[in-house]
Amino acid sequence: MVLTTFLFVSILIPFIKRIALHIGAVDMPNKRKIHQKEMPRLGGLGIYLGYLLGYILFGQPSSLMNSILIGSFIIVLTGVIDDIKPLKASTKFSGQLIAVLIVVFYGNILLKNINAFGIYLDLDVLAYPITIFFMLGCINCMNLIDGLDGLAGGISAIYFLTIGIIATIQGKHGLDYILTFIMFGSTLGFLVHNFYPASIFMGDSGSMFLGYIISIIALLGFKNVTMSSLIIPLLILAIPILDTIFAIIRRLLKGKKISTPDNFHIHHQLLNRNFSHRTTVLIIYLINILFAIASIVYVIKDRFLGYILYGILLFIVIVFVVKTDVIVDHNGKNGVKKSFKNYFNKKK
Repeated sequence: MVLTTFLFVSILIPFIKRIALHIGAVDMPNKRKIHQKEMPRLGGLGIYLGYLLGYILFGQPSSLMNSILIGSFIIVLTGVIDDIKPLKASTKFSGQLIAVLIVVFYGNILLKNINAFGIYLDLDVLAYPITIFFMLGCINCMNLIDGLDGLAGGISAIYFLTIGIIATIQGKHGLDYILTFIMFGSTLGFLVHNFYPASIFMGDSGSMFLGYIISIIALLGFKNVTMSSLIIPLLILAIPILDTIFAIIRRLLKGKKISTPDNFHIHHQLLNRNFSHRTTVLIIYLINILFAIASIVYVIKDRFLGYILYGILLFIVIVFVVKTDVIVDHNGKNGVKKSFKNYFNKKK
């Protein structure tokens, strides 16, 4: 599965580059962006086609898979249109929501109950809004983190590999296992062309699709929800999730809409400390790999050791938040105080 989709996507991407340039699906440089020349987008289309090929060769038809296929088509179509001619945020969100609703109501993929810390919780009717929120969150987390060459693709590949390792060790070979390795190969095939210096971007067609599939794979593991199956997928995605949370808090404190773009994401903070583009991406990879290792240790080996590793990583994150401008502007000694003052003045 991995080799097939890897070779297919890596060979296909140069043709997609030409198509993107021909139809004007390009990302133009500006003061907020890192790249200095126009770059073809639509790389996500290559990942998507690799996923379709993998499903045709290795998957089995089912109503469940039909819902995933329909939802993925809507997500990618929305992203492709946005890559060619940017859509309004509300229009793009509508496409995401339609795709998610199809998976939830037609595919009946739901987070129905949670069994953790000796407590059993039947979500009942709340399963629907919670699942919808979870999927939309994953889609937009990956969309927000896609700011450097190879960043979103690399984080996704680490996620797929980690879930694949855990599933293999546990002997689970269901639909989530198949999708995991199909996507791992497809994402690696794209990274051949997207790692720094990139020759193509994945665009929203790629970042939204990756977030969508990541959420699907996580939810397919929630058939019998325990603490490990609930939290592990989220911890493997710690960096994009934290980056999204930081962005929301940061923008609220500044009195801005949470959809307002800025230059204060985690990768911007590392670049501002004179790390090179490549080094910044590798640092984020390393942190994500550490979260992945902690997750594997927690599930497979020793939960107590897993807690220790998670605690160390959490401490590193806290230090990073304090030392950088990822949440508030530290320019001047009253930067934090000013940020909160501005927020509450805005509320008044």
